[in-house]
Amino acid sequence: MATPKFIQSGTDFHQELKKRVNQYFIERKKSSTGNFGLHFKAVFFFAAYFALYAHLVYFTPATWLAIIECVLLGCFTAAIGFNVMHDGGHGSFSKSRFLNKLAAVSVNFLGASSIMWNMKHNIIHHTYTNIDGVDDDIEIKPYLRMCSTQKRYWMHRFQHYYVWFLYTLLHLIWVFLTDYKKYFKKRIGSVPIKKLSVKEHFGFWGAKLGYAIIFMVIPIFMVGFGKWLVGFLIASMVTGFVISIVFQLAHTVEHTQFPLPVADTNKIDNEWAIHQVETTANFATKNKLISWLVGGLNFQIEHHLFPKVSHIHYPALSKIIKQTCIDFGIHYVEYPKMRHAIASHASYLRRMGRGD
Repeated sequence: MATPKFIQSGTDFHQELKKRVNQYFIERKKSSTGNFGLHFKAVFFFAAYFALYAHLVYFTPATWLAIIECVLLGCFTAAIGFNVMHDGGHGSFSKSRFLNKLAAVSVNFLGASSIMWNMKHNIIHHTYTNIDGVDDDIEIKPYLRMCSTQKRYWMHRFQHYYVWFLYTLLHLIWVFLTDYKKYFKKRIGSVPIKKLSVKEHFGFWGAKLGYAIIFMVIPIFMVGFGKWLVGFLIASMVTGFVISIVFQLAHTVEHTQFPLPVADTNKIDNEWAIHQVETTANFATKNKLISWLVGGLNFQIEHHLFPKVSHIHYPALSKIIKQTCIDFGIHYVEYPKMRHAIASHASYLRRMGRGD
């Protein structure tokens, strides 16, 4: 389908929102990008990540310890994606363009392609959030039915049970299938991707080759195929599960919307900013540990409205955005606890699986 357009709703919501947020940074004389705390966190996560890798590959710990370290490696893989790569990809990790680029391409070390991620996430998902047929994040057909406009199969009746296992496969599928599928089909879902330059072609294949050497060839040579396979599966499945949970809680819960464009005009009957609020949800925003670990992605509304602002500012911005939504009568979806959001996600999938 052709990518839809957003209407001008006639409200001043987005302008007022930008005005209030800009005023916040001006009054406090703060930069909207990351600070020392974020950069220290990045160094810590990478140090732990490489230390775990080195110990597993070159020092061959006891089996029980190796299993624990593989679980931790999976967690740190997700944490780097949330805290470093994600901010870098949006240009909010640092004032330095070089550091932002460096942070963004760190996704290559995690097995994915920074080129495909930028198109899939920054361009498509952040513009056409929860629009069936365009937003690739809700295209898990036929295994899951993520919204009422998708075809329902008999197995979807049980999707709220088996979905948790499917989430563990996300990273494996991402590394070995979906990036290549996008590359060769030259489209992400129904949306054609831009023509890649020679540099981008080399970048894509160089990143995939580098990941294969570091995480497959070298470990197999050092510890053997069997031990590598078990360790790789543990780390990758933990990564996939953590990433899936955090991102799905932001959009596929009971109170978020899944609008479709009007057939005749191919327009979404809303302005972009209001669309972002209504298709997105926050969770556990009072929990500082969760916010620190997931890179502020529990403040997903703030992120979707201001993706170029670093996640370290989201707790403060959430108060401004929430009040602005109240002033304009816009529903701001928020779950106090992470477990509440998980329960809502499971309930939503159950409803999608059993009917509309």
